[in-house]
Amino acid sequence: MPAKNYNAAPLPFMGQKRRFATQFREALHDFPTTTVFVDLFGGSGLLSHIAKRERPDARVIYNDYDDFHLRVENIERTNAIIDRIRAILTDAPRGKKVDDTRRRSILGLLEEYERTGYVDYITVSSSILFSGKYATSLSELERQTFYNVVKQSPYPLCTDYLNGLEIVKYDYRELFARFKDVPNVAFLVDPPYLSTQAGHYSGYWKLADYLDVFQTILEHPYIYFTSNKSSVVEFFDWMNAHGFGSPFNGAIRKQIKNSVSFNAQYTDIMIYRP
Repeated sequence: MPAKNYNAAPLPFMGQKRRFATQFREALHDFPTTTVFVDLFGGSGLLSHIAKRERPDARVIYNDYDDFHLRVENIERTNAIIDRIRAILTDAPRGKKVDDTRRRSILGLLEEYERTGYVDYITVSSSILFSGKYATSLSELERQTFYNVVKQSPYPLCTDYLNGLEIVKYDYRELFARFKDVPNVAFLVDPPYLSTQAGHYSGYWKLADYLDVFQTILEHPYIYFTSNKSSVVEFFDWMNAHGFGSPFNGAIRKQIKNSVSFNAQYTDIMIYRP
């Protein structure tokens, strides 16, 4: 049976680039057969997964800084936890706030599972927190209001999702330093959005952090992801227009418009230079 091609991460994850799956696949073929793709901000592994499936000839380094592989390895356990939460919420109104009695039962259940092994709080919390909110620990959940948005079907097992990838865990700066002199290297660069929470990178992703990333693409082939929320593309376009240059010179730019609401839109951007 051929390996499955995923267009989205198999588990909840903030910031995955599923909307760019088609364009990303196409861009990968502009790089030589000897390319080593290094996914500096690996996240859910979606970019690395697509790169290896689309370019099986290439070496793909997945920086699993968020330990996503542990979440994948524990899907069966996560499904069991959500099954029990679903049972607790059987008669609770769908989409409504969970009462205190059921809330305490869920917290007790999670304490029980935490004593005996791994708990994927991000996935579990997506079934009991308001849409788009996640928690990474029991202590975070204890401060939240619960809602009955429990997933009605189990997450499929995806044992082949990370197949073929070289999985590492480094600060992106260290990983870049390790590979910057490797022949035919190309960096996949999908940093956190400017002024947003940055996962395991402490604090918020500020302007200095964001600009530091551009050291990785100044002299190397790359595929870089951002959005017009960050204004970084606008900034470098201005710099280039005024004679200061830009790391995007000579690069190909793709854009996808997204609607948050009737009157709110933003644009996702992929820029690459083979």
